[in-house]
Amino acid sequence: MRRAQAADDAAIAELTRRAYAKWVGVIGRDLLPMKVDDAEALARHRFDVIERDGQLVGLIETTTDGDFLLVVNVAVDPSAQRQGLGEELLRFAERIAHEEGRVGLRLYTNARFAANIRFYARLGFEEEREAPLNGGVAVYMTKFLA
Repeated sequence: MRRAQAADDAAIAELTRRAYAKWVGVIGRDLLPMKVDDAEALARHRFDVIERDGQLVGLIETTTDGDFLLVVNVAVDPSAQRQGLGEELLRFAERIAHEEGRVGLRLYTNARFAANIRFYARLGFEEEREAPLNGGVAVYMTKFLA
């Protein structure tokens, strides 16, 4: 795991597109993380990445949200999914939150992504609320640190 650099913007965009491609058919459009200007996001948020053989296979993008650390994006390359990288990235975000003195983590996902909601719940996230977002419904989830 390493902190991303500005030069990683194209690789981050490619990884995000690969990781989220399977969900495009579910909601019929590109997802928000696929549409962002990654160079701008790198300037405003923290990105930590996992590399294998010189290629990015996982990333987590975080920023502050009051007393919480907001997980803006967590993405794992399809070739590396189901190997524990998503959990590793979220546990890393917990360490960041703890080091920064945050009370917990927040994230959101599309309500139609039931597998993601189950995954986050398994890691201790609880549903906080649902709200309209980008033509769909977002599920906002919170995890308090012990």
